[in-house]
Amino acid sequence: MHTKFKRHQKVKILHEPDPEYIEYYSDTEIPIKKGMIGKINILLPNGRYHVEIDKDGEVIAYAPFNEEDLEAID
Repeated sequence: MHTKFKRHQKVKILHEPDPEYIEYYSDTEIPIKKGMIGKINILLPNGRYHVEIDKDGEVIAYAPFNEEDLEAID
């Protein structure tokens, strides 16, 4: 299976994730919006990407995304 992104690759979020599947890492639930930066954590068995979402250098949440919901950052 060919994947567009590799593990630990930085990505930009193009669509907001389903709130039901967001796993918040911090105590405060900061809304995840398009345009935020994340890093590929793992490739899930269903072909989606588990993304670590950062804000100001701190991990705030993890969420699953489809390939078309992400854009690579060089």
